Amino acid sequence: MLKQLQERFVAFRDCLPLAIGIDKQVLAAQPDLDRKTLRVALRMHVGSLRYLKAMQQATQRFDLDGKPVAEVSEEHRTHAAETLKERFRKEAEQKRAKAAAEREAEAAERRTEKLNQLAAKFAKR
Repeated sequence: MLKQLQERFVAFRDCLPLAIGIDKQVLAAQPDLDRKTLRVALRMHVGSLRYLKAMQQATQRFDLDGKPVAEVSEEHRTHAAETLKERFRKEAEQKRAKAAAEREAEAAERRTEKLNQLAAKFAKR
């Protein structure tokens, strides 16, 4: 559904900050859409890295045709910035944890190999 929205509406295609209540505008333009599916698609769109970066810098909100309709509040810009910061922090933590786990696995493999070598050496006697 998100692909359909991007194909049909400028605001989605260009990843513009959306007007509050855009779901009602989308449903008015396409009444055959499932409301729950639309909400999931909107959640994916507004949670995307591209949208959050646009929102962080934005001063205007836009309707489906890409026309400015309202100001973006400082609170919403701050929320986007904090969301991005938190996402980047979590990604960095995950990378560090993965790297640490890989190092630990390599160390365990080296220990096992060394033990096997010692066992082989002393088993010959």
